[in-house]
Amino acid sequence: MKQQLIETDLLIIGGGTAGCYAAKTAAKLNPDLKIVIAEKADIRRSGCLASGVNALNAYITKGKTPDFYVDYATNDAAGIVRGDLLLTLSQRLNKVTADLEKMGLVILKDQNGDYVARGDRNIKINGENIKPILARAARRQRHVKIINHVNIVDYLVDHQRIYGAVGFSPLAEVAYIFHAKAVIVATGGASGLYRPNNPGFSKHKMWYSPFNTGAGYAMGMRAGAEMTTFEMRFIALRCKDTIAPTGTIAQGVGAKQINALGEVYETKYGLRTSERVYGTVKENQEGRGPCYLRTVGITKQQEEDLYHAYLNMAPGQTLRWLENQGPREQNVEIEGTEPYIVGGHSASGYWVDTDRQTTIHGLFAAGDVAGGAPQKYVTGALAEGEIAAEAVVRQFQQLSITFPDVLNVTAQAIIHQAEQYLTQPHPTKTISEIETAMQTVMDQDAGGISQYYGYTTAQLTTAAEKITQLQQALHQVRAHNMHDLMSLYEVRERLLVCQCVIAHLKARKETRWHSFAENLDYPNPDDPHFKKYVNSVYRNGHVKIIYRDLVKRDERYEHQN
Repeated sequence: MKQQLIETDLLIIGGGTAGCYAAKTAAKLNPDLKIVIAEKADIRRSGCLASGVNALNAYITKGKTPDFYVDYATNDAAGIVRGDLLLTLSQRLNKVTADLEKMGLVILKDQNGDYVARGDRNIKINGENIKPILARAARRQRHVKIINHVNIVDYLVDHQRIYGAVGFSPLAEVAYIFHAKAVIVATGGASGLYRPNNPGFSKHKMWYSPFNTGAGYAMGMRAGAEMTTFEMRFIALRCKDTIAPTGTIAQGVGAKQINALGEVYETKYGLRTSERVYGTVKENQEGRGPCYLRTVGITKQQEEDLYHAYLNMAPGQTLRWLENQGPREQNVEIEGTEPYIVGGHSASGYWVDTDRQTTIHGLFAAGDVAGGAPQKYVTGALAEGEIAAEAVVRQFQQLSITFPDVLNVTAQAIIHQAEQYLTQPHPTKTISEIETAMQTVMDQDAGGISQYYGYTTAQLTTAAEKITQLQQALHQVRAHNMHDLMSLYEVRERLLVCQCVIAHLKARKETRWHSFAENLDYPNPDDPHFKKYVNSVYRNGHVKIIYRDLVKRDERYEHQN
């Protein structure tokens, strides 16, 4: 395998929302910095924004304040948030939005020139091209080098300091060794852990990007980084079959959640994000399903607006309406998705300080991989990319790095392992078989769709044992080419994230978020014991749980290691 060494000041892993904006910010703050973005796909259409969005869901609308947004996110997560992280990103939401508009994003305005709000925290956009806009902004910076089609698989860490990473091309027999003085990890969260709504041929029809495999989480775990709140899974309420967003309908035309009897049930269970899913599950369990968003009777203009909105981000839903009946004539059936681990909607991810530095020196996290700050969405990811970049630039002013000799040994060991996967003489399983088995285990024993998202301690114990067996079986799998190797690593990362999720679910002995973490042994919240963070560190193949006290919004948190 050909080896290519790339030396840089700042390595950004992941060219999605946060990664692009971090590169743009760092390059403008210090034009002399050498910056590399390593992207698994092609930066022009990669990440969660690849197909576009039709609203910015985190914005401080007229009359509201950043504290209002912090209060909303804190309440939605039943208090388990990092107040300092939420406040610092909320204070930047409008600033990064204005910058997006300058870059070319079309934001809808009313006759007074004000942004058109969609609820208390959202504004409408024409966002089909939001990702190419962000990619172009990063690419235009003189000292930013973009390397597409490189799958980063492990960090180069020595004595709790990061010095770079190693990755492989899925297209050619090339191994990349990156040496960097600082690293920002801006990869996505984890999809594909659980059996999806539409398995088999249609398994890509899911809420979250199917190419986000939790690689950023898994690399951090193996390197000894502290992680947080993996038990706060995210389950999206979606349009049935197409898995298109429901918020556009609920907020855009004020559609209520109703059961098959036509009864509005959403207020019966609560209006938090998790409660909207839980109410739908309960109505179906108790025989009052299917459940819908009530759209029958909306105006012709509202229907046209919905067609247009979904063409921006989920065209399959518009096509479904046009092929059958539109929302004016037929209510939209809804269902919950399989669980995901994603720090942009829930609080799962790296345990970071207020500057977004992880517990590994020189490694910063932004966007979906940064924990503690749910409901950050697109603009929150941009804000965190900016915060991390600013902190990196400040750090460079007083940084002198000597790369230890052991890094080469570590890099060669990673490459050797990849070559073993490519030359495995007697494979006993295929990559696909292990992935399917993993999703079945998580679905049946760790609270998937088939179990109405509920789980018991006994089931989690069984799940942990089965996931360990699959991790061992993965060593007997062969990758037949470089694309196969990427797929193998994706399953490896998912299995490790599954191990972490199971340990966190077991550690929170309460039900604080219905459906998201539905502990059947402990069906009620327990504030005296569990109004705190469930954190973890991965050591010697085991997930060690750490409980930490809550951090308030007016505190500045710094790691003590």
